[in-house]
Amino acid sequence: MSLRITLKPGEKIFIGGAVVQNGDSAADFSILNDTPLLREKDILTEDKADSVCKRIYLCVQLMYIDVANITKYQQTYRRLLEEVIAAAPSTVDYLATINTDLACGRYYQALKGARKLVDYEQELIDHARQSA
Repeated sequence: MSLRITLKPGEKIFIGGAVVQNGDSAADFSILNDTPLLREKDILTEDKADSVCKRIYLCVQLMYIDVANITKYQQTYRRLLEEVIAAAPSTVDYLATINTDLACGRYYQALKGARKLVDYEQELIDHARQSA
């Protein structure tokens, strides 16, 4: 089954190790095989990973796109997982979903779960600020 992609003018996308930037007009194309693929808006850079949950997202992202170094990212992920659970036990359901997807090799799905974790972390931060 193929994946149909539409890129906006100038939009970048990561496809199987290559960063591709679209030209001046929208472009439609299909990905015909299973390969790591991330739109520019879904890519988190190391300098933007400024919270523990964002660092988890970054680890999952790197597991997905850099399989050659997956063991290193898995070790970092486990350490971050412990930090999050200790600081915010209410994240355990989000983390369980991510763990299940990682264990099954569904890295893109795990990345979507990590996005939900980051959103939840922001809710917790916003709530704490309002309460202060």
